[in-house]
Amino acid sequence: MQIGPYKLKNNLVVAPMAGVTDRPFRQLCKLMGAGMAVSEMVASNSLLWGSEKTRRRANHEGEVDPISVQIAGADPQMMADAARYNVDEGAQIIDINMGCPAKKVCNVMAGSALLQNEPLVQRIIEAVVRAVNVPVTLKIRTGWDRSNRNAITVARIAEGSGIQSLAVHGRTRACGYTGDAEYDTIAAVKAAVGIPVIANGDITTPEKAKQVLEYTGADAVMIGRAAQGRPWIFREIEHYLKTGTHLPAPEVAEIHRVLIGHLHDLYAFYGEHTGVRIARKHISWYTKGLAGSAAFRHAMNQLQTCAEQMDAVNMFFSELASQGRRLTYVEELAA
Repeated sequence: MQIGPYKLKNNLVVAPMAGVTDRPFRQLCKLMGAGMAVSEMVASNSLLWGSEKTRRRANHEGEVDPISVQIAGADPQMMADAARYNVDEGAQIIDINMGCPAKKVCNVMAGSALLQNEPLVQRIIEAVVRAVNVPVTLKIRTGWDRSNRNAITVARIAEGSGIQSLAVHGRTRACGYTGDAEYDTIAAVKAAVGIPVIANGDITTPEKAKQVLEYTGADAVMIGRAAQGRPWIFREIEHYLKTGTHLPAPEVAEIHRVLIGHLHDLYAFYGEHTGVRIARKHISWYTKGLAGSAAFRHAMNQLQTCAEQMDAVNMFFSELASQGRRLTYVEELAA
């Protein structure tokens, strides 16, 4: 798959997730096989650009190309300014968020709320495309609600306004993350436009990735929640798409190694105070389904320092090893 001058190594993309797809997570997913990772959204409000959070989100040091940064907002000029700011900070692709269903985003008429206003959609896209000399991509949902699915119309507006790749989450804004993703609309969008289309929603296994690619005709799949605590899902899908066979599931010892490396990156990126707090959810995702993990996760949330957190993780996995637990992650989940 190609976006502008960037030819991706495969057709597997990490979805932008607020509070999750920071630089450490994006780097890890790329290391584990993802062809591209889109950053968590950056607000277009210029008053926020000096904040520590925004500066951190604009930090791409050492990140593998292409660097895709998602911006969110409802004012065309502010979105154009935000695009220029992020390109100056190293973004190689600008992604526009018209897919987030969160109330705090939609209440300011950003994210998927924009799908209600097609003329504004066009003005925002055109302003951003004019503002930067890098590819601009777009993420949308299938519509505002089940009675107002306008993804095909928005996709045509996007293509005509210079968008170079379109990601479609197979739910409406009203659906949030409930119910099953619908792929018929994604297939219809793919048939209606000539730009690359990325299918998103409920892609949790290698088999599902293959099924969605075949059913929708999409050029790539975008994976979000299924990669939380399971970044190796990208190598598993890539292998399955190439060979039709499954890689062995990661053993508990590998989960331990990957988690420790991820924690070190989080501490270095955020510092101790914030790093420990950000790490809690990742530790919970990595250990879910492993023997004794419920009590471990509860105790983990009380720890306040990097050293305490690291010691607790090492002790948890050492206990699994001492009990002779060498089962794979999948087998542990099924136990």
